[in-house]
Order: sequence, then structure tokens, then C-alpha cells
Amino acid sequence: MPGKYYEELEVGQVFKHARGRTITEMDNVLFCALTLNDQALHINEDFAAQTPFGQRIANGIFTLGLVVGLSVNELTDGTIVANLGYENVRHPAPVFHGDTIYAETEVLEKRPSKSRPGVGIVRLRQTGRKQDGTVVVELERTVMFLRKPEETT
Repeated sequence: MPGKYYEELEVGQVFKHARGRTITEMDNVLFCALTLNDQALHINEDFAAQTPFGQRIANGIFTLGLVVGLSVNELTDGTIVANLGYENVRHPAPVFHGDTIYAETEVLEKRPSKSRPGVGIVRLRQTGRKQDGTVVVELERTVMFLRKPEETT
């Protein structure tokens, strides 16, 4: 499995996820439609042109989800049990159609589960940046990871 087991994660470890993803107009409009978010700032170019941004901005929840998704291949693929929570979410800069987002994950803390022996709880800080390095989303995420299966001989 490409994901990391609880034992393979160390506090202070940083993963700079290799893949990036360019945000398209379709991504933004479809996400807004699927979530019933008809905020004009996301879907109405005429309205958005009159704002300080001067154009539509990508939905922040989509951006958050994308950053989490960009981490899956290198971090949680096959080794996650559940996301337990998202905290301290910040969107310090807007994302526009055509921006490419890259993600980074830092392990903040970890502990064995008190109630489930086969898992551990890990708190991560995930950061999304545009192609020019501008931070567009930061969040802390608590995840339940599988522990390595005991090897049998």
C-alpha cells in the first residue's frame, strides 16, 4: 500500500506531495452545484467582477478538499480508518480558475488509540499553495491510521 501506517509517521515529518492540480471553471461550478452553494462570488462573473477580487474565486471548501485529496497517494491510501476532525481552517488568499494547487503535510502529534488497539490517532497540518507559493488554505486534520499488522512467521 502506498499509504503510511501509524508507525511510519514521526512528529515533525513533512511530506511535500508531488502532484499538483489546476483549478478549472468546471471544477468550481460543478462543486458549487453539487453542494447547492449558489454564492455569487463563485458562480456569477458579473457580480464577482465588482468585488475586490475582480473575478470569481474558487469555493474554499473545494480547495480544502483538494489539498486533502492531493495527500492521499503518499499518506493515507489504504491505511486510513477515518477522518476524525478538521480544525483551524484558514483561507489566507483566494484561488482563481487557472491556479495550480500543491499540498504539504506536517505530522504535528500522534498517539496510540485508547479504545482500539489496531489504530493510532495522528494530527496533521496541511497546507495548500498556489503555483507561486502563496498559501491559499491551511488546516489541522485529525486522522485515525491503521497500525502495521503484526508479522506472522
